[in-house]
Amino acid sequence: MAPVKMYTTLVCPFCVRAKMLLKQRGVSEIDEVRVDLNPTERQTMMDKTGRRTVPQIFIGDTHVGGCDDLITLDQRGGLMPLLQAA
Repeated sequence: MAPVKMYTTLVCPFCVRAKMLLKQRGVSEIDEVRVDLNPTERQTMMDKTGRRTVPQIFIGDTHVGGCDDLITLDQRGGLMPLLQAA
């Protein structure tokens, strides 16, 4: 399974929803980066994605986007192939 990295904050319902969906799809480990605790990581996230909102989700080297992007990817049948690509 491809590694999953997610930029999050402590109080983020979209982060929780995204983590739940990934777990339902068999992801047992998420590299969670808390941008509310580390401003340097927030800047890194914005530099990589051009976005300020969390979550920002990476599967392998692919930037999936936020929670809505993840849900859309799953509904279109693209999430599982991406997770299984590694």
